[in-house]
Amino acid sequence: MAVSSMQAVNIIGLMDYIDEVITVLGESGVFHPDEVSDFYGDTREFTHLQNNNIYAEPLTNLKASLNQTKRKFELTDPGDYSPSFEELEETANKIAADIDRYSGEVAALTKKLRDAKEELDTANHFKGLGAEVEQLLRLRYLDARFGKMPKESVQKLSLYRGSKYVDFAVCTEDRSHAWGVYFAPKDDNGEVDRIFEGLYFVRAKLVCDHETPAEKIKRLTREIPELEKDLRDKKRETEDYLGGNRRQITLCLSKLEELYLYAGIRNKALQYHKSFIIVGWVPTENADALRKRLKKIKSVELDFSDAKNEMDKRPPGKLKNCFFAKPFEFYTEMYGVPKYNEIDPTLFIAVTYTIIFGIMFADLGQGIVLSIAGLLMWKLKKMKIGKILFPCGIASAIMGTVLGSVFGFEHLLNFMYEGLGFKEKPFEVMENTNTIILAAIAIGVVLLLLAMMLNVYTSLRQRNFGRALFSQSGVAGIVFYGALVFGLAGQLFLGMEVMTLPYVLGLIVFPFLLIFFDEPLSGLVNGEQEWQPESWGGYIVEKLFESLEVLLSYVTNTISFLRVGAFVLVHAGMMLVVFILADTVGGVGYWIIVVVGNIIVMALEALLVAIQVLRLEYYEMFSRFYTGEGRPFEPVRLKLE
Repeated sequence: MAVSSMQAVNIIGLMDYIDEVITVLGESGVFHPDEVSDFYGDTREFTHLQNNNIYAEPLTNLKASLNQTKRKFELTDPGDYSPSFEELEETANKIAADIDRYSGEVAALTKKLRDAKEELDTANHFKGLGAEVEQLLRLRYLDARFGKMPKESVQKLSLYRGSKYVDFAVCTEDRSHAWGVYFAPKDDNGEVDRIFEGLYFVRAKLVCDHETPAEKIKRLTREIPELEKDLRDKKRETEDYLGGNRRQITLCLSKLEELYLYAGIRNKALQYHKSFIIVGWVPTENADALRKRLKKIKSVELDFSDAKNEMDKRPPGKLKNCFFAKPFEFYTEMYGVPKYNEIDPTLFIAVTYTIIFGIMFADLGQGIVLSIAGLLMWKLKKMKIGKILFPCGIASAIMGTVLGSVFGFEHLLNFMYEGLGFKEKPFEVMENTNTIILAAIAIGVVLLLLAMMLNVYTSLRQRNFGRALFSQSGVAGIVFYGALVFGLAGQLFLGMEVMTLPYVLGLIVFPFLLIFFDEPLSGLVNGEQEWQPESWGGYIVEKLFESLEVLLSYVTNTISFLRVGAFVLVHAGMMLVVFILADTVGGVGYWIIVVVGNIIVMALEALLVAIQVLRLEYYEMFSRFYTGEGRPFEPVRLKLE
């Protein structure tokens, strides 16, 4: 639960050496550039070095051309490949032009082949025409309309026997349409066209150029294989070019990407007379190595300072977690990156999310399947959620073993319990509803108290002693909530006389009064000069309403954890329904329903449980100790595949 220690870096040097400095910063892969104006109060005499990125245009053009090939070119370390901008631009433009030429030729042949196949398909519908189509199109007084219409519409033509022009010559038929031609007088074709349009006639494009459809079919049947061969040859020629020049293409692309990123440092740099100024952040563990490399450059002056002394400049936060918690950074970043002096909640969410998910999705068989699915999602699709589902599936399998559920079979593990000395399965879910509900509330109470303790720890780190002591999630809140829960549980379930007058006054009323007056008390403890409210009367009235919200938040946050127990019961209930349906069908259908039912339950529950547990994390726990208002550490670094 740590945010990596940071160092603020201030670099000043002569303009002649700026490219060398930028290269070192970029190659380090650990430098996060920042705005110079945030570090210097008066920048009126400073000027920007560069407003546009000169590498943007050649990089965009090259990537656009490569996208046409539908091939993936993975970035690589350019190494010693260091051409001038002019040479790099020329190489990129040549590669783009070659690829555009090949792609254009492939596209032209593809279109020509597609058009030929469409013409052949259309001509096949009119192979019954013996006359040259072109002659029909050139009739002096009549217009020929080639196309298709539904067979039902052909039958309706009998209703127009009174019109000598409403006739349709059928050439061929398929399952639903008749293909043919009708004629209309050139000087009065509108009425005939409207009649056929009302009969759902669709015109077909038929250009035969002084040949009959049969002759055209013969010609296209001969030409299409030739076009297909030409297209295959051109695609092979394109692949040969891409394969033979793959290294050069990859190097050029990678170098452009690298220099494009490095130019981002230049865009943030400012010039002061003959010198440049670059500021940013670097992890403390990498500071010495970067300092040594920069020191070798002439005229460069460096200043490294601990980020703790630069809090007004909002140091970026770099998450630093163990292998188990690392995948859950995805959830932390969704909520918001921690501020530099704020704890990283990733380990907290990793542990609590995994345990709660396992309880709510408790099934040995389904848990193993979920783990495998999560592993495949990550390995095959690189989905971040897959790495989270893997440990959650394992936790589900463990809890399923405890509760004795294997793909919904509740007594499949009885032999294991007997081997452990039990006469039968020790815990039946559907027979212990009250126990499950109370256990869910107990889990909620423990996690809420833990979240409040984390708030106290964070507040002390930030030297906000008032929030640590008097807020609803501070020491006062912990005492109030803990005493209230323990008192009610003791009175209602344990038969203990806990809620005595001294207990209520000292551990419930007094802490609540501290929460009520948290703002002035916090201001006083934090040493603020204006710690008193402008009007005590207005403050008290406002706080009366806020106090209701505070009390409701304790209640609603606790009740929200009922969903943990509810999903345990829902899982058992859904699988019970599956087995009832399976028993009703019997035979082979029994196993079909069991398998399909398990698939549906797994898919549905995995989605719902994942969402509901995340809701508990964000709204019930994170809201009590975590703001997530920091900014991420984003070093300039070429991300290799």
